[in-house]
Amino acid sequence: MLDVLKIRILQGDPIVHDVRKNGTSPLYRGFPLISDAKCLAGCKECANICPVNAISLDPVSIDLGKCVFCPECEKACPQKKISFSRNYIMSSTTRNGLIVKNGMSSITPEKASEKIRKYFGRSLKLRQVSAGGCSGCELELNACGNINFDMGRFGIEFAASPRHSDGIVITGPITKNMAEATQICYDAVPDPKIIILTGACAISGGIFQNSTEIDRSFLDKHKIDLYVPGCPPNPLTFVTAVLNWLDRK
Repeated sequence: MLDVLKIRILQGDPIVHDVRKNGTSPLYRGFPLISDAKCLAGCKECANICPVNAISLDPVSIDLGKCVFCPECEKACPQKKISFSRNYIMSSTTRNGLIVKNGMSSITPEKASEKIRKYFGRSLKLRQVSAGGCSGCELELNACGNINFDMGRFGIEFAASPRHSDGIVITGPITKNMAEATQICYDAVPDPKIIILTGACAISGGIFQNSTEIDRSFLDKHKIDLYVPGCPPNPLTFVTAVLNWLDRK
């Protein structure tokens, strides 16, 4: 018991009390910023070096649904037009809402419909589906329930069974081997239900977007309610995304 008390004293208070205003590590790369700096004539360094084709030119924009938050574009740009902030609030309720342009400093999702808030505003149970993920997003989602982030205090929890859930959270690019399983899991969730895509792989295929071994037809058949970008997303990004979407205080 004394050892436990010593550790607690040394660590201090580990709980993130305000998930919307918490600071992040200086090493954390979050929401990208695009400055007013003028690109050199004919320069395509940032777009050419991006491993997932997330950058478009004329004007410069970044697709957070593809971005894996590597610093290569920031390093390559001779004009320092692109930089990464420590802002972790960057989810969207539309796919186009993940396109970052000059002058944008954050993204927040549109509020869920009154019907959705009525059903899920107080308590939200989610079934997580790893559809071919590398375990990075899965580990971060698991951390949402630990003592630091304690997502359960907001009534948001992961359930073991889709039959006990209000929706699914998909990670991974949805491989051919997981396509049918993803559909079966979704079908098992009682209506009304929601779909949340978490991480670049789930949103766009990520680094696997051109692979012949993925089957993303599930996404063509169903409406996506919330997109949470990252590679992987910080737990704070996921928690604040759901809270902002549900308009929870």
